[in-house]
Amino acid sequence: MSRRAVLAAALAAAVLPFAAQAQDLAITNATLAIGDGGAPVEHGTVVVRGGKVVAAGADVAVPAGMQAIDGTGKWVTPGLFSAVTDLGLWDVEAVDTSNDLEADDSPFNAALDVAPALNPSSQHVAISRAGGVTRATVAAFNGKSIFAGQGAVIDLAADAAMLMKPRAFQFVELGEAGARLAGGSRVAAHVALRNALREAKELAALPAGSQRQSDAMLTRPDAMALAKVLDGSEPLYVGVERAADIRSVLALKGEFPKLKLVLVGATEGWLLAPEIAAAHVPVITMPLRDLPDAFETLAATQSNVGRMTKAGVKVAIGMFTGGNQPRYAPQQAGNLVALTKLPGASGLTWGQAFAAISSIPAEISGYGGKAGVLAPGAVGDVVLWDGDPLELSSAPEEVWIDGVKQSLDNHQTRLRERYKDLDRTYLPKAYDW
Repeated sequence: MSRRAVLAAALAAAVLPFAAQAQDLAITNATLAIGDGGAPVEHGTVVVRGGKVVAAGADVAVPAGMQAIDGTGKWVTPGLFSAVTDLGLWDVEAVDTSNDLEADDSPFNAALDVAPALNPSSQHVAISRAGGVTRATVAAFNGKSIFAGQGAVIDLAADAAMLMKPRAFQFVELGEAGARLAGGSRVAAHVALRNALREAKELAALPAGSQRQSDAMLTRPDAMALAKVLDGSEPLYVGVERAADIRSVLALKGEFPKLKLVLVGATEGWLLAPEIAAAHVPVITMPLRDLPDAFETLAATQSNVGRMTKAGVKVAIGMFTGGNQPRYAPQQAGNLVALTKLPGASGLTWGQAFAAISSIPAEISGYGGKAGVLAPGAVGDVVLWDGDPLELSSAPEEVWIDGVKQSLDNHQTRLRERYKDLDRTYLPKAYDW
């Protein structure tokens, strides 16, 4: 890159604002969703002070002198928490120089860390924030290994400090995708996984400065990253779909008892929901996948989330990548509520569905009680909606993150305003009727 290009990039980065000061606020007389799985509360009030929620409920008094917003006819919720996204990792997917989604030619895999590549100025972040998303986990895609590397937890505030927790989890792909990456079969994928974990275990047991075995297949950085998975300090997110593959993943706990597993995908999870629940393994899934578009998803059904939840599995709606944007989460959750009205289908109550896009993904990500919920001590992420957030016609009117009011301006809103009342006087002749 030329010196001129470097200077231009530096000036562009300087436009990003620094973190603003949190404000104290209260919203009253609104329909209030706590986010904990319970039903919405009529005529509710939420109070935020010093960037934290201090009270939320039906009988909450507004402290003297605090700014109060009348929420009559509106809804108030915690900010949405989106699990397993690609936010901040790309601008234009087809342009390699703006795309940090995967590292096909890297000599490393498990050691890869998305944190240095995160771009808080990304329009995908701004658009998601305008949709009520305030926190998210970010994961890269697999390159040429079953290991995609280490994901991060972020907030979506309009400032440069978006990184909440780097190296928050390790992602490994099994099932059909893992089989392709490992050499053509699930057998190879499981051998690659177990060998990697054993090599990491051997490295962790060596005294500082000791030499590893010469036949080790993992690089030292990859092995050191996986050592954190083995001791349970870093969860292992496993991409897997069919029931038989899920059962094989659950069996890993027998060999490596400290593993903190999270299933990602689990399209056929409903077939062995009691086993997943008994293993206390949470699931992050796409709720509307109901077509058998691969052999590993022959038992796909929209009732997957409802049936797993009924069996006691902790299920979050997630996997927001590419065209499946995080701001679509309320629509997907709302469809699960609608399923309860269909004979033979299994859906969720309103409270359960909203928790699947707020408190549950936060809990899976290590922020239970701290994000995705309007409870005392939780982060002051508050969204004021013009209607029921799980209805397609509703949209956020105001968003606060850590008690700081956020701009909802983004590239899409600017285009909308630009062309909403376009003066047709100077349009080319081709536009004449």
